[in-house]
Amino acid sequence: MAENILRKLVNNSQAAIDDGVYDVDVNLQKSDQDFIQTIKANAHPTLITEVKFSSPSLGKIRTLTDPASIAKQMISGGSRALSVLTQPHLFNGSPEYFMKVRQAVDVPLLMKDIMVDKIQIDTAKKIGADFMLVIQSIFDKGFVKDIDEFIGYGHKQGLEVLLEVHTREEFENALKTDADLIGINNRNLDTLEIDLDTTKRVLEGYEKTRPILSESGIETPEDIKYLKSVGADAFLIGSSIMKSENIEEHVKRLVSAF
Repeated sequence: MAENILRKLVNNSQAAIDDGVYDVDVNLQKSDQDFIQTIKANAHPTLITEVKFSSPSLGKIRTLTDPASIAKQMISGGSRALSVLTQPHLFNGSPEYFMKVRQAVDVPLLMKDIMVDKIQIDTAKKIGADFMLVIQSIFDKGFVKDIDEFIGYGHKQGLEVLLEVHTREEFENALKTDADLIGINNRNLDTLEIDLDTTKRVLEGYEKTRPILSESGIETPEDIKYLKSVGADAFLIGSSIMKSENIEEHVKRLVSAF
């Protein structure tokens, strides 16, 4: 099934490209804050919180409302960076939402998408993204060729790269690249199941060479304490915050985990 979900995600991106989703004519400025510096200097958990209204695992998460207002609530709660979905299929995202958030806040932003083409990287630059997401398995399974060239192109466009892995093998491949930040997705893209121990298994015995972000399935301050104890430096949290009645309070609670 693995190949199928991944193939579907890759095809979705191709469809969005063909539909002109990424044809934007703007030139927004990225943040002047250095997220990696923030991770190193922050005494509290460094959170990237995610503005997303739907996902393949949960379906609809929250009614579509103003993404800028959600973004501001997250930052008031203490989030240090935001991830904004730009993928329309299955995620209900769009570059337009991203631009609304970019114009409303000054923190670093991750363009969260299934990146398969340089067209999407060009768009990331235009809409003021600081980071772009690259998924290791898309390259390992040969859906897209030459990860080094892809990451290099992102760097040329002034973007930093969050490279996402799920297995030890993908992690070892990721370490050979120039990615700025490595994310460990606790969700198995084959089954969509979540296991927080994924972060622990992937990092066991690893010498740290760059910051590690743990992603997916993080709901409580206890989850954050546990993930920090096994080696995570920062935390990407989406659904549990987007489902929350009070976004700002929910973020505050997570940020005070330590």
